[in-house]
Amino acid sequence: MDRIDAMRAFVAVVNEGTFTRAADRLDLSPQLVSKYVSQLEQHLGVRLLNRTTRKLHLTEAGSRYHQRASQVLDDIEDMENQLGDLQTEARGKLRISAPVSFATRHMAPLLTDFQNRHPAVDIDLQLNDRKVDIVEEGFDIALRIGHLKSSSLIARRIAPVRLVMCASPDYLARHGTPRSPEDLQRHRYLRYSYIDMDTTGQEHHWLQANGDQPGADLVSNNGDVLVEAAINGAGIALQPSFLAGQAIREGKLRIVLPEHEPAPMALYAVYAHRQLLASKVRSFIDFLDGYFGEPPYWDRFD
Repeated sequence: MDRIDAMRAFVAVVNEGTFTRAADRLDLSPQLVSKYVSQLEQHLGVRLLNRTTRKLHLTEAGSRYHQRASQVLDDIEDMENQLGDLQTEARGKLRISAPVSFATRHMAPLLTDFQNRHPAVDIDLQLNDRKVDIVEEGFDIALRIGHLKSSSLIARRIAPVRLVMCASPDYLARHGTPRSPEDLQRHRYLRYSYIDMDTTGQEHHWLQANGDQPGADLVSNNGDVLVEAAINGAGIALQPSFLAGQAIREGKLRIVLPEHEPAPMALYAVYAHRQLLASKVRSFIDFLDGYFGEPPYWDRFD
């Protein structure tokens, strides 16, 4: 008995509901499918199915075996597909979830360069600052920023994400430059408020560790708004350098309290770990590796 063929026959019978439909799906005779299932039961020493003239019923052992056997067969198929993908071009639709501000500022050149190299891949990019459920919502990859907690997902670190305290030269000329975190109490503070993002927690813990939290004169759940407000002299903001970096290079913003910067976070590519990677996913993750540079180009302003 070929154990894999017998396992495949049993799973097909359960999924299809009858030996006849399972045989059609496997392109085998119903007699051979029945023989495979009987041999499997004899090998395992348990009854997997109770057969009647009208319906098949899974035993308790059959139900457990079906669950595990389905997973084993899926893993085998994924492995074979992966090996096949090594010899084929990346193709198909790649669904990506990414944070709004990061994607708006930095994803378009990346996606263009990737598709120039892999023209058979179509991309569906969805922007959302919440943490999407990759499996439930059908995404291949999610880009996330922060300090990731342990989970059942695989995360590939793509680039560091630096947080900088910054304000416009005009604001600092009018209100003075803070020399210590405690000085922030005397300044207008622009706070990021999106509660589900790791950036918010990083900001909160940094402020707690460096003196009393200043009152927020402007609160927004969008970092771009806070950066633009800072450029226009509204106050001081703690924002990722991928948002504030261009304004810092152009002299529109200045970094304050650089010696008190929070520990850097990171940009990660996150994907489901139970499935072996399709060529389109593996190609995109490999393409991301090193794309932004080390340090990333948005940090080249010091």
